[in-house]
Amino acid sequence: MTDRHWLFGDQLGPRFLAPGEDDGPAADAPVVMIEARSVFRRRRYHRAKAHLVLSAMRHRAAELGDRVRYVRAETYRQGLREAVGDAPVTVRHPTSRAALRLVHSLEGVRVLPARGFLLPHDAFRAWAGGRGGGRLRQEDFYHWVRRELDLLMDGGTPAGGRWNHDHANREPPPRGTRTLGAPRPYRPREDDIDEQVRADLDRWEREEGIRFVGRDGPRRFPASRREALAALRRFLDHRLAGFGPHEDAMLAADPVMSHSLLSSSLNLGLLDPAEVVTAAEDAWRAGRAPVHSVEGFVRQIAGWREYVWQLYWYFGEDYRHRNSLRHHAPLPEWFLELDADAVTARCLSTVLAQVRDTGWTHHIPRLMVLGSHALQRGWDPGAVTDWFHRCFVDGYDWVMLPNVTGMSQYADGGLMTTKPYTSGGAYIHRMSDLCDGCAYRPGDRTGDRACPYTTGYWSFVHRHRAVLAGNNRTARAVQGLDRLGDVEEVLRTDRRWDGQPP
Repeated sequence: MTDRHWLFGDQLGPRFLAPGEDDGPAADAPVVMIEARSVFRRRRYHRAKAHLVLSAMRHRAAELGDRVRYVRAETYRQGLREAVGDAPVTVRHPTSRAALRLVHSLEGVRVLPARGFLLPHDAFRAWAGGRGGGRLRQEDFYHWVRRELDLLMDGGTPAGGRWNHDHANREPPPRGTRTLGAPRPYRPREDDIDEQVRADLDRWEREEGIRFVGRDGPRRFPASRREALAALRRFLDHRLAGFGPHEDAMLAADPVMSHSLLSSSLNLGLLDPAEVVTAAEDAWRAGRAPVHSVEGFVRQIAGWREYVWQLYWYFGEDYRHRNSLRHHAPLPEWFLELDADAVTARCLSTVLAQVRDTGWTHHIPRLMVLGSHALQRGWDPGAVTDWFHRCFVDGYDWVMLPNVTGMSQYADGGLMTTKPYTSGGAYIHRMSDLCDGCAYRPGDRTGDRACPYTTGYWSFVHRHRAVLAGNNRTARAVQGLDRLGDVEEVLRTDRRWDGQPP
C-alpha cells in the first residue's frame, strides 16, 4: 500500500507532491492535511494571516478532492492519529525547528528532503565550510548561487556586466508625488471558502478564547496556486519593469509601490522560487524589463530569501537566544496592539497602520522604521522577532529569526551583517514623504519638535559606542557623536519616549 503523505500548511504547491529522485511520495499517494487549533492558541497571530493560511489550506484540500483526508484537531499529534492511525506517513522537511522536532518524535513518519527552496542544505554547508571560518557575506553567497544555477548569467559574466545594480535601485521617491503611478497589483476575489474561514475565526474568538491582532479582510494575497500564478503574471507583465529604481523608497499613500507581493505565495509553497526567478530572467531576455529591476528582484529571492533559509538551519537552535547588545526592554502595549492612532511620529504611525490593516509592509519600512525603532529603544530581540513572526502574513520562524534577530536587531553581534541597521530621521526624510506634515522635524535632536528617530539614533550610538567604535562601518557615527555639543540634552530628550508612543 502506498504511504500517505502529510502536507504542512506552507507546503501547498504541486512541487511538494511531485515524485522525484529523493524517494518522494508516489504520484497517487493519499494526502493528509491537519488544521491544528493549538497553533493559534500558542501565539496571537494577525487575523489576516490566520485567515490567509487557513484559506490556502482549505483551497488546496478542495483541489485535491477525494485524495486528501483533511482533519481539524486540537494538535498535530491528535490530527495525525485520527487521519492515519499507526500507518506509515511521509512528510517533506518542515520549515521550522519545532515542526522538525515534532515529526522526528512521531512513530512511522519518514522525513523527505526539503522543497520550496533553490539549493539543498548540504550544498550550502559545503559552501560555508569553504569560507575558512570567515563571515558568510550575503553578497558572496548571492554570486555563488547565480553561478551554481546559471541565473542571470551570460557565460561566466553576470548579466548587464554587474553582479549588483544597487546603484540604480536606491532612488528616493519623486518629490511632490503621492504615488509612483505603478499599475495596480493583482487582487484575489474571495469565495465561499474565505467566508467559512472568517466565520470559524469569529467562532474561535467568541467560544474558544483564541485571540488575534490586527484587521482581517478583504483578502489581499493569493490562497491558491491559480491565484499565485495570476499574481506572478501580473507582476512580470506590468510591474517588474518599474520595480528597481524605487525599491527602497516609501510613500504614505502608496505602500505597495512596485513591489511584487509574492512573498506570502512563496512562503506558503504556492510558488516555487526557481520558477519565479526564471520567469523574471526571461522577462529581461525578452526585453520586457530592464536588467537593474530584474536583478534587484532576483536578488530578493535567490540572494536574500535563500540566504535567510540556509542561515536559519546553519546557525543552529542557540541562535534565537543571542542578544549581543543586551537589550531587554519589553515591547510596549501600543506596539503589541498595533495601535497606530496612539503614535504621533508620522512614519511610525503610517507603517504600524499598514501592518494593522494588511499584515504587510515592504522591506524598508520593516527594517528602517519598525526594526530601527525597536533597536533604538532597546527592546528584547526575541520579543521583536516573535512580533514580526505573528504580525506579518509572510512571517515564519525561518523567515524572521535571521531577518530580525540578525539583520534588524544585530543581536548576533555581526554574524549576519556587518553593522546595525538604524538611522536618524534624515534617512527617512530622504527616502520617503513620511516626514511631510509630521509634528516632529527630522533634523531636530532636542526640543519639543525633536524627531524620535534622530534622538533615538544618537542615544543608541552613545549606549553602544564601544561596539560601534570598533567597527569600521560605524566608527564615523561615534566620531559624529563626539562632535555634538548637546549630548546630555539629546539623551534627556530621548528618554521621554521610554515605553511611550513617540
